Amino acid sequence: MSIELNHLLIFARDKHESAQFLADILGLAPPTPAGFFLALDVANHVTLHYGEPGVEFTSQHYAFLVSEAEFDASLARIQERGLEYAADPQWRRPGEINTNHGGRGVYFYDPSGHGMELITRPYGSEPTAGS
Repeated sequence: MSIELNHLLIFARDKHESAQFLADILGLAPPTPAGFFLALDVANHVTLHYGEPGVEFTSQHYAFLVSEAEFDASLARIQERGLEYAADPQWRRPGEINTNHGGRGVYFYDPSGHGMELITRPYGSEPTAGS
């Protein structure tokens, strides 16, 4: 059996708000109840379980590999909502996207303060001929 990531727990101040926020930005199906959690499924069979721990928690970083069309649609939703975004994790280039690794990327925050990233090419990938 190969080892695969099955699910992650993402702490949220309000699990409904945070799970629905990401579903809306990424154009995913609405989150579904999964016991104490709200489950949000992504294409590679990984489930994000949103939960409210009831304690303060440290902001985390989550990066999503998306197609060019999904990037365009998600960036449009970010802009339509008036969300702040940046080309870099240090926010030195606010309101911009990057073209790292032969693709495009953008950073933004979710309602619980987690740093979200969308990329169209994996880190370390090289552009292919004609791209």
